[in-house]
Amino acid sequence: MGAIVYGHFTDELDLLEAVKELQSKGIQIADVRTPFPVHGLDAVLKFPRSHLPKVAFIAGVIGGSLGLLFQVWVFTKGWPLNFGGKPHLSLPSFVPVTFELTVLFAAFAMGIAFLLRSNLGPGKIPDILDEEVTNDHFQIILSAKNNNLAEVELAEALAATGALDVKQVNEKK
Repeated sequence: MGAIVYGHFTDELDLLEAVKELQSKGIQIADVRTPFPVHGLDAVLKFPRSHLPKVAFIAGVIGGSLGLLFQVWVFTKGWPLNFGGKPHLSLPSFVPVTFELTVLFAAFAMGIAFLLRSNLGPGKIPDILDEEVTNDHFQIILSAKNNNLAEVELAEALAATGALDVKQVNEKK
C-alpha cells in the first residue's frame, strides 16, 4: 500500500506553474483540488472534454419532444377545445411549455449525470485530506503507487515547486 503526498498553494497561478513543473519532471498527478474552478487547469492536466453537454442536448431534445407531442395530442385528440375559433394545432402557443420542458429535462439530466460520474450523492463520505481546501487553498495530490519515486522524493519535488505544508498520509483502499 502506497502513500499520498499532498501540498497546498494559496494562489491559483502558483498552482498552475507547480502542475507544469511536476509534469515536466515526469511525475503523475493523482488529483488537484481547488475551492473554485481554475481556468486552464483542465488543459494543463490534459483532461478530455466533458460529455455533460451531450447529455444535456439529448435530454433537452427528449424533454422538448415529449412536451410538444403531449400538447399536440391533448389539443388535437385527447381534449380538443374551441378557443374563439382558433385552430386546434396552434404551434406558437406550444412554445413556452416546450421550452420549459427542454430546460427542465436538460438540467435534471446534467445534475444526475454529474453526481453519478463524480461518485457523489446521498450517503457518500467525502475524502477531504485537509479542510483548508474547502475554504481558500489549492491542493496537489501525488500518489506513490502511480510514480516510480519514494514518498520522500515526491514530497521534496512538491516542496520544490513552492507548496506549503507538504504532508504524507497512507492511501485508503
